[in-house]
Amino acid sequence: MQQTFKKQEKLKKSKLIEKLFAQGKSLTEFPIKLISLEIEHESPYKIQAGVTVSKRNFKNAVDRNRIKRLLREVYRKNKYVIYESENTKKHIFMFIYLGKTEFDYHVLEDKMKLLLQKFILKNK
Repeated sequence: MQQTFKKQEKLKKSKLIEKLFAQGKSLTEFPIKLISLEIEHESPYKIQAGVTVSKRNFKNAVDRNRIKRLLREVYRKNKYVIYESENTKKHIFMFIYLGKTEFDYHVLEDKMKLLLQKFILKNK
């Protein structure tokens, strides 16, 4: 499986995002929270994902953007976990960063793996 995060995989539509926050189910593995919703979307990919970081916790846009970049990279490298599980249907994801300080890449990667495995176990 290619480790890419293409435009069609990114969650962009505001109506889908609103629906996700209204009806989605959440899982948490500090400092990452995953909100997911099983929904039929136009993308050819199983998962459409978005990333958000609180402006309240990180005042500088530079810091927020760095954390978002790290989260996208960690998801891109580890999304194979979901794609290899056979009974995963189409979902939309939103990854929310809960921490008040910046964690390094390896910690985020470990937490992302745990979070995605939790998601698979919950959706069997």
